[in-house]
Amino acid sequence: GPALDLFKEVKEFLTSNPSEIITLILEDRVEAPKGLAKLFDVVGLTQYLFPLSKMPQHGRGWPSVEHMVVNNQRLVVFTSAKSKQESEGIAYQWNFMIEYKYGSEGLQIGSSTKHEGSLKLDNTSKSLVLVNYSPLSFTPCNEMNIEHLMNTLRTSYTAAGNRWANFIAIDYKKRGDGGGAFQAVDFLNGMLLCKCDDVNSCKVSKS
Repeated sequence: GPALDLFKEVKEFLTSNPSEIITLILEDRVEAPKGLAKLFDVVGLTQYLFPLSKMPQHGRGWPSVEHMVVNNQRLVVFTSAKSKQESEGIAYQWNFMIEYKYGSEGLQIGSSTKHEGSLKLDNTSKSLVLVNYSPLSFTPCNEMNIEHLMNTLRTSYTAAGNRWANFIAIDYKKRGDGGGAFQAVDFLNGMLLCKCDDVNSCKVSKS
């Protein structure tokens, strides 16, 4: 099925790119007991999973990219199914992140709404911030306005207790003006790494 094909692509990417990390935030509708865990085993993804036991609690920081690469724990998975954290060892999304609300309300500049499953945006006991910029309805002519997206990221920074987003969920990544979603990712990585508005401007320490 589609899930199997997707996970095979993820496996192929991780195998071919040993220094890369992938995060999956799953809208989980797999109902079979341990179905998701079995799927990871079948595809060969279990070897790459970042273990739940190492995920930081109470807003603590995450391991460095270097640490995750060296230990080959390069696949981080979150599920929307709360029970699976205990039954399958797959992290429940809302135990680790807050989400800036998607849709027309969340897309309004200056709004500070959250996803209904998320705690308040300024709750720092959850160390990750997700900005969901996807509209509620799809129309083929929709294109992303990069200026609007950047303003939304700045608004979410304030709403989330002065924390930049770790993840952006977005449609039309290849459509729109300017550098599109990739420009936004470079901006966020720059802010997180060296407080520059473009990660390409950051100077990597040699020490």
